Amino acid sequence: MIHPSYKELIEVINEGQDIDEAPLVTSRYSIVLATSKRARQIIAGAEPTVRAGNKKPLSIAVEELYKGNVHMIPEEEEELEEELLKEDQAMETAEYTENVSDVTAETTAE
Repeated sequence: MIHPSYKELIEVINEGQDIDEAPLVTSRYSIVLATSKRARQIIAGAEPTVRAGNKKPLSIAVEELYKGNVHMIPEEEEELEEELLKEDQAMETAEYTENVSDVTAETTAE
């Protein structure tokens, strides 16, 4: 038997939601997506928030969700965060390009 069960994970994740709010997670599918996304982050080098030991990335992701160390966010908020991150990256790139062109202009002027 898998511990924690899907039902336990769903209860833990939805804990703290207001009564009038829709539950954050309503299906096993949502749990599978969240844990697989977190497992991919761990594989890519993200630091686990629980003791990893010899556990596989998916087991670590499930434990992180169950302990509340990693939180799921609604899709709309995730899209907004991704959009803001892209804007920040674009601004950093523009600033870098501007600084490089300033240095190039100074070098050619000398």
